[in-house]
Amino acid sequence: MVKRAYIVSGIVLVIVGVAAFGGIYALGGHGSGTTTSTSAGQIQVVAAENFWGSLVSQLGGSRVNVTSIVSDPNTDPHEYESNPANAIAVTNAQFVIVNGAGYDTWALDILSAENTPNQVVLNVQELLGQPIDANPHFWYSPYYVNMTVAAMYRDLVEIDPTAQAYFRQQYANLNASLWQSYMSYELYIKEHYSGVPVASTESIFVYMANATGLDIVSPAAFMNAVAEGNDPPAQSVAQFETLLQGGNSSVRVLIYNEQTVTPLTQSIKAEAAQYQIPTIGVTETIQPSSATFQAWMQGEIYNLINALDAQSLGE
Repeated sequence: MVKRAYIVSGIVLVIVGVAAFGGIYALGGHGSGTTTSTSAGQIQVVAAENFWGSLVSQLGGSRVNVTSIVSDPNTDPHEYESNPANAIAVTNAQFVIVNGAGYDTWALDILSAENTPNQVVLNVQELLGQPIDANPHFWYSPYYVNMTVAAMYRDLVEIDPTAQAYFRQQYANLNASLWQSYMSYELYIKEHYSGVPVASTESIFVYMANATGLDIVSPAAFMNAVAEGNDPPAQSVAQFETLLQGGNSSVRVLIYNEQTVTPLTQSIKAEAAQYQIPTIGVTETIQPSSATFQAWMQGEIYNLINALDAQSLGE
C-alpha cells in the first residue's frame, strides 16, 4: 500500500475567496451519502467515517465511488466493531481514508492484515503530525479540514492524473462551499464572542472552540474521560457542577455530545437547564447521514450562534 502522511501547504488556484483558515475557497459541491453510484473508471474509495467520506465524495465527484463505513447516528464511533463486509470494502479500495488517533483502529487493523498492493492510504492523524493519543475529533477544526481536503486532492490526482483539471475545479468548489456554509461563521463567532466561557460534556468541541475563540471552562479530565468511555474523576464532576451553578456568569452555553450519552452527561445537561444555561447538541458523525459535511457543520454553528446571541441579550 502507499501511505500518505504529509502536511500540505496549499495548492495555488486563482479564485476569489478568503483564506481565513489556511485554505482556498470557491463555490459549490456535490451531495454525500453512504455510497455513490459506480461506473467504469471510477476510483474506489473507502472512508472509515462519513464526515471524511462526504468531503472526498464532493471532491471526487463523478470520478469516484465512495463507501463510508461509520455513519449510524445511533452508534458511538469510538465503539464501532468492523464486520467481514467492511474488510472486503477496505481491501478492494484503491484509496482509503482513516481518521487515526485511536478512533478507527479496526480500519488500521484491516489495512495491516491485507496490505493491498498500490493502495493509497490517507491517515489524517499522521497527515496532521499528531500523536496517537491526540484528541481524535480533527474534523471539528477548520484548519485540519482544509489540510485534509488538500491531501485528498493530491491523492486523487496521483491515482488518476488524467482527471487533474476536473479534480482542481472540484477542489475549488468544495473549498468555497466550506467557507460560505460554516467557516465564515466561525470567524463571526471569534469576532463577537472571543473569550466567552462555554462548557462541553466531551472533548469533541475543543477544536471548534479553538477556531471560534471560545473559552472551554469545563474540566479537561471530565471531557477526556467521557470521550474515552470512562468514568470522570470525582473531582472533575464536582468542578463541572460548581461551574454550572454559577449560571450565565460562569458558563454561557453547554455543548452536549449526543452520541456519547451517559447517565452522568444527562445529569449535567439537566443541571445546565436548571440554571438557565442553553444546551446545543453536536454529533460525532454527519446527522442526518444524507447531509453534506458542510450542511451538518452549518447547522451546529447556527445553533451555537443562536445560543450565544440569546445569552448576550439576556433571553
